[in-house]
Amino acid sequence: MRKLKPAFLALGLLGLAACGDTYLERGASGAAIGAGGAAVTGGDPLLGAVVGGAVGVVTK
Repeated sequence: MRKLKPAFLALGLLGLAACGDTYLERGASGAAIGAGGAAVTGGDPLLGAVVGGAVGVVTK
């Protein structure tokens, strides 16, 4: 559990930095957050990156 606390803190900070002005910036930050979140929770980072990138592109 001790290893998860810094990882969740880092994800929270990435979430705050997930702002972007263009679709590409939002997609890239969404993909990074999705991959990181999946890796921390034991999921597939590639799938997390795809989902996170898609969500980053369609949200504003």
